[in-house]
Amino acid sequence: MARKTKEDAEHTYSALLEAAEQMFFDKGVAHTTLADIASAAGMTRGAIYWHFKDKGALLQALFAQATLPMENMLAEATAYTATDPLGALRNICVQALTTLAGSPRQQRVFNILFHKCENVGEVANVLQHEIACRDECQAKFETILLEAIAQGQLPADTDVFLSRQTVHNFTVGTMREWLLEPQSYPLASAAPAMVDMLIAGLRTCPPRVPPG
Repeated sequence: MARKTKEDAEHTYSALLEAAEQMFFDKGVAHTTLADIASAAGMTRGAIYWHFKDKGALLQALFAQATLPMENMLAEATAYTATDPLGALRNICVQALTTLAGSPRQQRVFNILFHKCENVGEVANVLQHEIACRDECQAKFETILLEAIAQGQLPADTDVFLSRQTVHNFTVGTMREWLLEPQSYPLASAAPAMVDMLIAGLRTCPPRVPPG
């Protein structure tokens, strides 16, 4: 009986996340109520409160589930920067874009994050958590760039802050813009050439720290 109860709870949790994903995508976060989500999942609001304290907690769980593959990929790639740091950075960016292009679920969730969230009320805390995740990602970019400098792939006076910001802005900006009109071009096949242009620019003309 205990095992069945645990399986039922896991099924309910997954069903609520799927319903929330669809409702947030269709109506936007601000215009979606917990009653909407419960109805879409064929459950009561009590089922939601059993797993999530409010709409913000549900949204955060949805983001965490969708971004986990990218976080794992980033952690693995960062661990293998000793031989070719800029090559590792290239692979991170290419995989992030191709993973998004190949995952309808990630496309929906990132669309919610980029285009269907208002930074107010209970959602504001969720977006603050996403900012913390962004900062962690940029810190890993910085580690890779510092290793590239140590190995002579970049000049010693490379402005690491601007470099990591550019890489992050390119990757996230490409995701955000492509999701507005996914049919405009095939991101999966275009990603390697786009990232190669970014890395080539970083190799040949990185931003420099001003003298003094």
